[in-house]
Amino acid sequence: MQIVGQRLRGLREGLRLSQAKIAKLIGGTQSSIQRYENDGCDPPFTTLIWYADYFDVSLDYLFGRTDKPQGQLYEFKPKIESNDEMKLFIDMCFDPKSPMSGKLKDTLLQMMKGNA
Repeated sequence: MQIVGQRLRGLREGLRLSQAKIAKLIGGTQSSIQRYENDGCDPPFTTLIWYADYFDVSLDYLFGRTDKPQGQLYEFKPKIESNDEMKLFIDMCFDPKSPMSGKLKDTLLQMMKGNA
């Protein structure tokens, strides 16, 4: 993963740290840091977490999913599949005699369509 190596090197060089210094901080070897940065091998997940914590960046940034070091803020919007079973369930939940029943059902069904 070339982007990971580039990000690791950029973070290290940004603080003017040598590969040997990073290796000492991590408890690894200079040659392993060199391999991570030059795409010789993928760093272990524990090493990536160490980098994220030490340099105060997100894993999304390290993996190149965003160019923002703090990462991307996500809204939790689970995908709900639109299916007939869910519509039947919603129909059963509302009293058809209630004047608000139709509006509430329509709102829920519209929300489902927006997440599908």
